[in-house]
Amino acid sequence: MPELALLAEVVRSGFVESVHYGSAVGLDPSGRPEVALGRVDAPVLPRSSGKPFQALACLVAGAALSGPSLAIAAGSHTGEDFHVRLVGELLADYGLDFGALGCPASWPEDEATLHALIRQGQGVSRERMNCSGKHAAMLAAAVANEWDVDSYLAAEHPVQRKVRSITEDLAGEKVAHVAVDGCGAPVFGLSLTGLARAVQALVLAAPGSAPRQVADAMREHPEYVGGTGHQNTELMRALPGSLAKGGAEGVLVVATDSGHSVAVKVIDGSPRATTVIALSVLREMGCEVSSAAAFESVAVLGGGAPVGRIVTPSRNPR
Repeated sequence: MPELALLAEVVRSGFVESVHYGSAVGLDPSGRPEVALGRVDAPVLPRSSGKPFQALACLVAGAALSGPSLAIAAGSHTGEDFHVRLVGELLADYGLDFGALGCPASWPEDEATLHALIRQGQGVSRERMNCSGKHAAMLAAAVANEWDVDSYLAAEHPVQRKVRSITEDLAGEKVAHVAVDGCGAPVFGLSLTGLARAVQALVLAAPGSAPRQVADAMREHPEYVGGTGHQNTELMRALPGSLAKGGAEGVLVVATDSGHSVAVKVIDGSPRATTVIALSVLREMGCEVSSAAAFESVAVLGGGAPVGRIVTPSRNPR
């Protein structure tokens, strides 16, 4: 695919075993593209990288979200017990329970929690699904406005129309395509540049404003954006003031407290190199990312020991 860029290489014992192509864009705080690799103006589906915009729409629509509840609305939690408790509390505040959730039943992504549930004889559930926080927020917004609850996932429902409007405002462009996300909610396609603009708008918003509340909640409570050991959670801890949110099929957005932002789309859909790529773009823009050096490559294992790395081409250790 000649229009796409070589973004990462998988090097095993000095041999390039696999490569990841795609697109990546880096914006300076004024919104000017400093780095543009591949098809940065072509539409992509943000998938869960768009959750911060969905959370903002619910907040603006009147859902009582703040701190951890706002972070989990914008996050893809790993289904740990503390995540499930918060989702349950949010639903209960609006007279609802887990049965109102429209997301599919799932095992938790957290391995320890998964094993515990199996030992206890429990199965999949909607509340353990990584999108249940977002769905609870959408339901809260519907109840707060006396909108229909049963149809909250329909693209023409007032909640989803608000999400679309907010997304377009933040991105500075019209939605290019509407699809159904893995959790059943609408997902609104944007250019990769528009996606970077949208996340940038959150961190640069005025203190106390609704967009800034979303950014601050995510940065102050990263354990609700992901979970124990989750890459987004740990990256935000390693890079203070940053906001990171990944999405399925190889999408990731990162914004720094200075207002630099990055959006990445790996065309093969793999997420394993997205953080490596995003940090490389930030470094190229002159951002200080040394505190996140541990995330600038990924170990390739052989016999249980590192025998290579997943790196961006410029950092290939051969």
